[in-house]
Amino acid sequence: MSTVITAILILFGLAVVFGIILGYASVRFRVEGNPIVEQIDALLPQTQCGQCGYPGCRPYAEAIANGDAINKCPPGGQSTIESLADLLDVEAIPLDAEHGEEKPKMIAFIREDECIGCTKCIQACPVDAILGAAKQMHTVITDECTGCDLCVEPCPVDCIDMIPVETTITNWKWPAPTESRNLIATDRGRGLQQEAH
Repeated sequence: MSTVITAILILFGLAVVFGIILGYASVRFRVEGNPIVEQIDALLPQTQCGQCGYPGCRPYAEAIANGDAINKCPPGGQSTIESLADLLDVEAIPLDAEHGEEKPKMIAFIREDECIGCTKCIQACPVDAILGAAKQMHTVITDECTGCDLCVEPCPVDCIDMIPVETTITNWKWPAPTESRNLIATDRGRGLQQEAH
């Protein structure tokens, strides 16, 4: 009985020692992230589509922080470009057509009766929004689908369609607010126009 208690005390002591070592190491060797990368990443649409030439939104955010162009994100469109320009205090430029064109928000829809269960769409989906198993019907979790359309190309039976998302009260997004300096400049311009009349 005393050997069991001794073993438990030794394991408890080792756990405490290793816990202290790990706690110290997590504080001592902490890697600070770049806060501007975090802010840029928060503005990107998180579709992980790769249309910008990077494997996801986080790598593109890091590239923007290192000086890459802010106009390579078709899913984000012009509104994202303008938000990035405001954040980085640079000029907003039009979307680079080489990376695609701005489209309305879309989601994937699998015609389930035509699906052969090959799992190629599941493998292509960067956000795991497709459910299914080999030789079984697949379906899309619409709340998770980012509309990147990476699942359409690999489908051998062409049973995946991209359909527009209907704007409802639950998915409508507020537009970004206009900065106060722009409002003041606009009001001054209106005042000058009224005085001229």
